[in-house]
Amino acid sequence: MSTATLELESKRYSLPVVQGTEGEVGIDITRLRKQSGAISMDPGFGNTGSCTSSITFIDGEAGILRYRGYAIEELAEKASFVEVMYLLIYGSLPVRAELDVFTQHLTKHTLLHEDMKKFYEGFPPGAQPMAVLSSMVSSLSTYYPDPEQDEYNIFRLLAKLKTIAALSYKKSIGQPYMYPRNDLDFVSDFLQMMFAVPSEPYVISSVAHQALDMLLILHADHEQNCSTSTVRMVGSSGADLFSTISSGICALSGPLHGGANTAVVDMLGAIAADGADYSKYIRKAKDRNDPFRLMGFGHRVYKNYDPRAKLIKNAADRVLEQLGRTDPLLDIAKDLERVALEDEYFIERRLFPNLDFYSGIIYRAMGLPTTMFTVLFAIGRLPGWIAHWKEMHDGKGRLHRPRQLYVGSNLRPYVPIGDR
Repeated sequence: MSTATLELESKRYSLPVVQGTEGEVGIDITRLRKQSGAISMDPGFGNTGSCTSSITFIDGEAGILRYRGYAIEELAEKASFVEVMYLLIYGSLPVRAELDVFTQHLTKHTLLHEDMKKFYEGFPPGAQPMAVLSSMVSSLSTYYPDPEQDEYNIFRLLAKLKTIAALSYKKSIGQPYMYPRNDLDFVSDFLQMMFAVPSEPYVISSVAHQALDMLLILHADHEQNCSTSTVRMVGSSGADLFSTISSGICALSGPLHGGANTAVVDMLGAIAADGADYSKYIRKAKDRNDPFRLMGFGHRVYKNYDPRAKLIKNAADRVLEQLGRTDPLLDIAKDLERVALEDEYFIERRLFPNLDFYSGIIYRAMGLPTTMFTVLFAIGRLPGWIAHWKEMHDGKGRLHRPRQLYVGSNLRPYVPIGDR
């Protein structure tokens, strides 16, 4: 085994070097504090590996994303979201018999307990769907508290999340709830629960179905991002599946994580309202003294073009064309991208469009409001969260307990209130 050497205060410490199957190298500092009394400092954990995982591989320099060894481009083109769910959670693509059984479970468990409808009545009319989603998922642990039922709880959560999400949307706009239908596939059932109304036929667009299926695949996992790390952190305590996934939804709700695609649409809308002068906003983005940020560009991991962004950009053109719609925001987005990719400022900093840059435009074309963008993200990310939760439990993962470097006051005596 190869080692790395750390020199600290004239003493040397030998640290094991571990290597992943794709050649990634890590320095194992598990025993560093015990040996030297020191800890590593890495605010934001940008250079810290918290675990080993066989689920997702990312090469940010080369713009590569793979689920269980399969290229994201191939899965997005050839697989269904239900197949990708199975792949992420169980490690291999399902054969026909396995897929049929898995699909039956996803159909069987879509209904919510009728009492849960009362929970929706307790939320205010303008409740944000993501807040409702996390609350409702957490409440499932009161209906299914048996830890021996974890395998069925996985099926239940996969099946029920889209029902919870659709009901959250109906609640937010004051429309009657639509029940799930067992005769529809996963994506079609979600669309009808979102957009159907009683006594009126709802025709599911094949274009919208295909686009949403692909978007869910592209969102399904992305290694140790903020929400996935949260799921592993909370799950390491032994928390039940529903509470753990609820914590991931809360992390995803933040504007710096799952809310980024909403921020892109808001930015494009503001540019459109200002006369669509995209060059002006390129200049503002380059001005260090200007608070404006060009949303949807750059990524913490990718230092090349986000492979998911390429797929979504092509899909955005296709979806709008086939639905017979136009969106001025798409034209502005393309102009921004073109100018930015020809500008030395962005080239030198390797700031390329990411997943969020075009996804919101597709959601808009499908009739989805911005309040639901992050909810769609959560539905897509669910199988990835479950896969990481399951991998950690199956591997007997340790309780997560990061260290800190204390920078507060030194020891000081208590002073009675009259003497302060």
